[in-house]
Amino acid sequence: MLYIILQKEVTKDTMKNNDKTKSLSPLNRSTRQQAKRRKQRKKKWGLILLGFVAAAGLLSFIFRKEIMLFGFDHVVAPTVAETLDQSYVSLDGNHTPDNDEAVSRDENAPFSLLLLGTDQRKNENGLSDSIIYTVVRPKDDKALFVSIPRDSYAAIIGADKVKGARSETKINAAHSYGGPQMSVDTVENLLDAPIDYFATINFHGLVDVVDALGGVKLPITKVIENKNPAHEKLRIEPNKPIYSGEEALMYVRYREDSDFKRTERQRIFLKAVLDRMKNINNIMSIKDIMGIAGENFKTNMKADFMLDLAKLVIFENGTPEITSHMLQGTDKRTDQWYYILDEDDVQQTHDLIELWLNPDTEESALTAADSGEAATE
Repeated sequence: MLYIILQKEVTKDTMKNNDKTKSLSPLNRSTRQQAKRRKQRKKKWGLILLGFVAAAGLLSFIFRKEIMLFGFDHVVAPTVAETLDQSYVSLDGNHTPDNDEAVSRDENAPFSLLLLGTDQRKNENGLSDSIIYTVVRPKDDKALFVSIPRDSYAAIIGADKVKGARSETKINAAHSYGGPQMSVDTVENLLDAPIDYFATINFHGLVDVVDALGGVKLPITKVIENKNPAHEKLRIEPNKPIYSGEEALMYVRYREDSDFKRTERQRIFLKAVLDRMKNINNIMSIKDIMGIAGENFKTNMKADFMLDLAKLVIFENGTPEITSHMLQGTDKRTDQWYYILDEDDVQQTHDLIELWLNPDTEESALTAADSGEAATE
């Protein structure tokens, strides 16, 4: 009985709705039907848009490398090239790249690079606090870092042409006497090895560059602090996820443990910067970063060469596997403290460099050559 009553009520409601629909004028019925069709179209286009966004997101993930590469080639490179050209300085002092000069080197061939970190101020050359002879093997995705302690006692090539310069003294004086040219000549003489390129970075510009990268990751597990009152005050707290430019500068300049540890920190820092540069946000900010570097960065590498190398590191091979070595020696005091290099180690380092510069050297031979203080990072 209850079921029959309910059925009657439902039938009444349905009849009422039908009567209401019938009571609508033709114009109202048409308006309602149009609104319904618009709602259906909106739903349809919403689903299409959602599908498009999902597909675009999926494709951007799958082809992330290709999208970044396109951005690098068409957005970053054209604007950065001009800035890099402004950093160009040839060893003869020419500040303009010679566009007519033929570039004959194979992009996969090994090449050597002298990295110099200076404390240059204004128009002075400044001492080279960091001296790293580098061999890069693009084909093998490997790099050799040979650190030369700044206090190494060495013959300064070209010192006889500079008034007041000493012909034999700490190797870092070469840059203060005659800039990159004298540093290159002196290191080539010391190691009996060629230098294809040089690059100098002023430590005073390092702070802003690192900050522009959003800081760097450094393996600091205990407090680093200068305790000698004669040294500049510095203190770095350990176990921070990211370190600022100011902290990075203190990290590479701290020297109250040993020259070996100091040069090791410099190599670690360089690798940390390379790793940080691969962040997509930093890739798109290269122009700003290079603008910050400005006068603090000088090199005789052409813009095209550096951009091709950067693209190889960022998009193809990744951060190179770095093999590190510091020239060995002993401390000795005469008129001041010097680091007297071990002649046997210098010769062995020369042999190692020759091996790395030889394009025919097999990768396995490079690994077998790593011994003693050499270490892969």
